[in-house]
Amino acid sequence: MSSEVFCESEGTMAQAAVSSHSASVNDTRDETINQLTRIWQDLLGIPSIAPDQDYFDLGGDSPLAVQLFARIEKTFNVKLPLATLFEAPTIEGLAEVLRRDVPAPGWSPLVAIQTEGSRPSFFCIHPHRGNVLLYRDLSRHLGTDQPFYGLQSWGLDGSCAPLASIEEMAALYIKEIRRIQPHGPYFLGGYCMGGTVAYEIAQQLQARGEQIALLAMIDTMNWAGTRPPSVWVKALYTAERLLFHTANFLSLDSAHKTGFLREKAKLLRSRFAVWLNSLAARLYQNSHSNSADPRVLGQIWDANFRACLEYTPRPYAGAVVDIRPARQFRGYDKPELKWDRLAQGGQETLVLPVNPLAIVTEPFVKHLAVALRKSIDGAMLRSEATKFSSNPRAASQHRS
Repeated sequence: MSSEVFCESEGTMAQAAVSSHSASVNDTRDETINQLTRIWQDLLGIPSIAPDQDYFDLGGDSPLAVQLFARIEKTFNVKLPLATLFEAPTIEGLAEVLRRDVPAPGWSPLVAIQTEGSRPSFFCIHPHRGNVLLYRDLSRHLGTDQPFYGLQSWGLDGSCAPLASIEEMAALYIKEIRRIQPHGPYFLGGYCMGGTVAYEIAQQLQARGEQIALLAMIDTMNWAGTRPPSVWVKALYTAERLLFHTANFLSLDSAHKTGFLREKAKLLRSRFAVWLNSLAARLYQNSHSNSADPRVLGQIWDANFRACLEYTPRPYAGAVVDIRPARQFRGYDKPELKWDRLAQGGQETLVLPVNPLAIVTEPFVKHLAVALRKSIDGAMLRSEATKFSSNPRAASQHRS
């Protein structure tokens, strides 16, 4: 056989091998996308989903994401944090994450929701359910120039027990925050329980000599000294929740009403799963759990709720921005549940034209974004003024 013939034969075989490998890779890729597509279609109730469609644009939300990642773990035997949806919100993106040869980075309480922008980073703490996917819309409305980081509950990945106190949570989250921003001024906030944890973070940072530029507490109550609610109080609260949901629904135009009902149906289904598995966890305490198991979420809900009731806040040597809905639950509208008596630097109260339960959800979240951005703007100006007043030379150079 001549050398030309041999080389031609060898080249053909090599090309065939490459083609075979490429076909194998494509088959694996296609099967991953097909499996993910079936999962998305089943959970979202949508018969046709393109690989590049965004999970959130399709109506996906935080509670449904728990079921999504449980299905992914069961199907692919890969444990992914819920916050992966910020990095990869499409079927294509998730398929790429699942195909990576290198292991995913270790789980962290800190979630980078928006890293770009010239403004100071805003650190927003989780509510009592523990995850921070619900802050996606708030971050989006704040704009692409506003860096936004969420802090999610320790133990959300199912690898360890949740923390038992607000003080422990604050100490851990400070370590994570300082990896991004070693020193102040800090811009902090949180919705519901998240505001309580942000309050303690501000206390601990101040004790270290750091400056807190903004402490924004979004519909956050001071539960110090209160008792766990009785059956009667829970029943009244449930009735009021229904009334507020109804009021929110009626305030929407027809285009948003269908999406609102679909979202609440999914939320009710996912909460039922958490409650059911939380009961199972009490009966079978040694049973296996994973990062997206509703049983894990039930444990986190319980631990966070107890931590709020047991937390006794100290007076805070700074100012608080108290962002509230226009109406409030009857049992929550009490002076002792507010923060003005503890904020020694004063309290600014911002009342938004929304009902409770809707302050961080579409389409109502835009009101929160406007108020929060103005608060950040004001805090930036005050922080600059403080810096220049303490350094007259810098102030002179700035004016010139």
